[in-house]
Order: sequence, then C-alpha cells, then structure tokens
Amino acid sequence: MKRITLLIAAMGIATMANAGNGQPGGHFIENWDGDGDGQVTLAEATERRGDIFVTFDENDDGLISAEEYKAFDEARAADHEGEAAGAGKRNGRRASVGMELDFNDIDNDGQVSREEFLARTADWFAILDRNGDGVVTTGDFGPQG
Repeated sequence: MKRITLLIAAMGIATMANAGNGQPGGHFIENWDGDGDGQVTLAEATERRGDIFVTFDENDDGLISAEEYKAFDEARAADHEGEAAGAGKRNGRRASVGMELDFNDIDNDGQVSREEFLARTADWFAILDRNGDGVVTTGDFGPQG
C-alpha cells in the first residue's frame, strides 16, 4: 500500500483535466510529459503506464488483481475529488476510462497483466489525442471547436 500512497500525489490520472495552472490537461502534461516539451508521445505514455502498473501490482506477481484494482480505483477516485465541472471534467473522464479494469482486462479474467495494460496504451492514447496529430497536448483537453 505504501507504493500506492506515494503514487497518488503524482500520478495525475483523474485531475489531469483541471490542474496545471487551471488549464485543462495541464496536470496530465505535467505528469506524463517525460522530456518536458509540453506534449506527451505514445512512448512517454507507454513508459508512464508501465510505472503505474508496477505501483499497483502490490505483490509483484505481474498482475493487477481485482483486489489490487480496487486500490487503483480508490486512488483514481481520490484524484477526481478536486475536479471542477465543465469541459475539463468531461475530457478528464475520457482519460480516466483508459485506466479502468474493463478497458484493460483484454481476456476478461478479472485481472490485468502487464502485457494487457501496456497493450491498451495505443487505444487509450488515441482517445486522448483528439486531433490525431500523434501527441497529446493541453489542446486535446480543451473544448472541441
């Protein structure tokens, strides 16, 4: 549980829509942009998801079990508490869905392997990259024009 506690402050999964100086997506970029260039690539998203997987695989068996997923869900819910209403919240919800058990449990066995979690990265990234330019920026979280 201590790994999970440490990650909650930095993971930026749910409040990514509203933090970061109040700019929609700012918190997400702060937490997922590995090289600090203001955009998140698929490679950066894959690396970060790998880190998140390790954090929530409490017993290091290569699976996030249903029980471990409950802790993951609780961490995401706690991160949601600070969200404001509006477009930023809706866009943050799109980001959060990519972390849910149902999204990641490819073989529907009630747990998620590291391979499953990483395999879903490209699908999740496509959801986030609303303009399809191959990177996620704060513009992908703002209102659609």
